[in-house]
Amino acid sequence: MIEDFKRFESLFHELNDALQKSVHTYIIGGAALLGRGIKAATKDIDIVVATREEFLEFQKALDSINFAPTTPGKEYTHMNLSQIFQRGEFRIDLFEKEVCGKFSLSKSMMKRGEKVMKFKNLHVFLCSNEDIFLFKTMTERDGDLLDCISIATTQSPDWNSILDELKHQIKETKQDIWITWVGERLDILKERGLDIPILKEVDILREKFFEDFEKKIKKLPENSLSHRSLRSLHCKQWGITRIFSLRDRQFLISK
Repeated sequence: MIEDFKRFESLFHELNDALQKSVHTYIIGGAALLGRGIKAATKDIDIVVATREEFLEFQKALDSINFAPTTPGKEYTHMNLSQIFQRGEFRIDLFEKEVCGKFSLSKSMMKRGEKVMKFKNLHVFLCSNEDIFLFKTMTERDGDLLDCISIATTQSPDWNSILDELKHQIKETKQDIWITWVGERLDILKERGLDIPILKEVDILREKFFEDFEKKIKKLPENSLSHRSLRSLHCKQWGITRIFSLRDRQFLISK
């Protein structure tokens, strides 16, 4: 576990020296919260780069300073993680543009990023607390829910910014399936006592998704798919692994 953000600063110095081209990196996870004093320690650095060229250049730099690639674990199933790189106690989870299928590092996210380091070739930004909160609703890791609670209870996040970015992602990527995942994670946070001012608006988006989903189902021959196939149909169409959960079904029943 890394408990001092300054240790990352020395690593970024080293990476800058290894880079041959300019790379802009956006830290989206616990390392960003550590840098802001919201979190006491983190085990990895979640980094997103916006382009394939930057990803390859950053990967080459990591390789040159003896970081070794490793295989993502089961807990990263929904995160579309491009690669994990490890050297000693330093671990970098690297994403190329997209996290969680088609959830992308948007221009608005990059604009909200806080530049914390600038070298000759390497530019380091911390994503906003609002965007980190949204990213962390995309995982299955319980620790990310705890981070969401910390952000919400200590940082007074702009909830409208979170909602606007979620709507933007759905519109731009056509990945409306993610509203079911975000909604489910927000339900869990509410059960843990967190006040979520945008939950009603999120529920409206969830209702629209399930209404549209039901219309697609009704267009199919009644005996063409099993019940289990129906539950995973949308996932297959959009290339995302998402079988509707018990919470999804409970949400439907409640409406």
